[in-house]
Amino acid sequence: MKTLLLTKQEVGSLISMKEVIGAVGEAYKAFSSGQVVQPDYIGIHLPSPRGEIDFKLGYYKANEVISMKASSGGFIDNPTAHGVPNGMGTILLFDARSCALTCVMDGSLITNLRTGASGAVSVQVLARKNSKKITTIGTGNQARMQIRAITEVMKIEEIHAWSRNPDALARYKMDIESEFGIPVIVANSKKEAVEQADILITTTRGKGSLVEADWVKPGTHIIAIGTDQQGKQELDPAIFKNAKIVNDSISQCTEKGETWHPLNEKIITKDDIHGEIGEILLGTKPGRENDEEITIFDSTGMAIQDNTTSEKIYRNALENNIGTFFAFI
Repeated sequence: MKTLLLTKQEVGSLISMKEVIGAVGEAYKAFSSGQVVQPDYIGIHLPSPRGEIDFKLGYYKANEVISMKASSGGFIDNPTAHGVPNGMGTILLFDARSCALTCVMDGSLITNLRTGASGAVSVQVLARKNSKKITTIGTGNQARMQIRAITEVMKIEEIHAWSRNPDALARYKMDIESEFGIPVIVANSKKEAVEQADILITTTRGKGSLVEADWVKPGTHIIAIGTDQQGKQELDPAIFKNAKIVNDSISQCTEKGETWHPLNEKIITKDDIHGEIGEILLGTKPGRENDEEITIFDSTGMAIQDNTTSEKIYRNALENNIGTFFAFI
């Protein structure tokens, strides 16, 4: 038996954003319908100035694939000290019927793609249909990926952006306007940016509230991406009090997502969580029900998203005869 090896360049050529959005939607439905075995992920924090490495494992009964992803981040000295990026990822795919290793692929691009796609999936069921303005708090790679994904499912007329780093903000404006032709308005403050939002995206490594409750107008859909472990925070917990709260995984979001903060401060209880996005996609829970609701999608990221996305890439590779086969034995 041979194993397929796929490089980052090959991975990028083998899937479109539309396909990723479809794969992520499938992942959410599978998770919320009991077709997934997904243990808690394991993280190792290494001494400063190094960062962290996480391991996510998932089994999807429908495709009989077990995926394991190792992803690192925060290694700020890597480019100069070691000649590698400050964050990397690798995905292994196993045939669940035999546990044979079928594929090894670069996982750094997949993480960005499937995280971006998660926002687009949430927009389809939770954003107002007449949404025209996006605000991004944070202007890094994931802010860009969210725009790439959302423009696949909705026409956006303008983007408002805020970042602590003026240079990063200027690059973001130039990049987005060049790629999409959508005007980017640089905000003078977080408040100014948030007040404009029909769709608000937070993609920072925040350690405290960046968005205050009284800045958020009725009808806003919030995509909370940055908080995936305790200690991180982007939203004022008071926002949750009168919002429709949707999680990717209730168990994860209540332990280490943005949803943990209002629970910890007793602003909400678990009964106030509307449900998981997979339940909405399956039709067992309603999505947006009126144009005045504030909706929050708290996304902590799940192994099943890596599973369905990487399995699609693997199938595309086989169909197009792309990649390099090798044998361990």
